[in-house]
Amino acid sequence: MDTGASKYEPLTRHLKAQRAHVVRMKFSDIERVIGAKLPPSADHNRAYWSNNGANSVMTKAWLAAGFRSEQVDLAARTLVFRRIETSAVVAASGFAEGPAAPFQARESKMHKSSLFGCMAGTVVINCDLTEPADPELAAYLDETYGPFA
Repeated sequence: MDTGASKYEPLTRHLKAQRAHVVRMKFSDIERVIGAKLPPSADHNRAYWSNNGANSVMTKAWLAAGFRSEQVDLAARTLVFRRIETSAVVAASGFAEGPAAPFQARESKMHKSSLFGCMAGTVVINCDLTEPADPELAAYLDETYGPFA
C-alpha cells in the first residue's frame, strides 16, 4: 500500500489551484497544506528539494502539479515553486517531459530543412578540456595528487 503518494496529494491540489507562475512558500506552509511535518531531511538536505522525480514522493507531487522547486533556503525554511512553462507532466519514469505533439511537429520540419546539420563537423576543439586552464593550478594538482594518466 502506497501511503506516501496520498500524503502529498494536497500539495499537488494546492499548487494546481494557484493562478500565479511563482508560488513562494515556507516549509511550515507546506506542512499546513499536507497536514503533517516534513521529514528531517527537508531541513538539512538540499537534494530533498531537487526536481528529480525519482528523488521523493513529494517531488512527484509538485512536478505533477506542473511546478519545479527553486530558491531553496534551508536556513529560512523557504522556497519558490515556479510553474513549468512547457506544461510538463511527470512520466512514469519520474522525469518531466514536455508536450509531444508540438515538439514532434518542429522536429519533422527541421529534418526536411536543407540547412539542418549544415554545421556538423565544422567545430574542432584542439585542447584537453579536462586540463585546468591555469598552468599553476595544473602544477599544484600534479604535485599534490600526482600526474593524471
